[in-house]
Amino acid sequence: MESVIGLYKTELIKPRRPWKTLSQVELATAEWVDWYNHRRLRGETVRIPPVEYEAGYYTESTRPQIITTI
Repeated sequence: MESVIGLYKTELIKPRRPWKTLSQVELATAEWVDWYNHRRLRGETVRIPPVEYEAGYYTESTRPQIITTI
């Protein structure tokens, strides 16, 4: 979590300062969180957004397991 907060501050808060109102920060934060969760490409995963990666993970993990007995 600390690295996410660090990214947030480095990518959004510090470059755009000085902020004039709290509502500016709130709107910018909502936009950044949306980008971070839905459009950012993750390098560790085959360059797909986190939402698609998570959907694929749950699709794979909820498939019925085939068990054979001899």
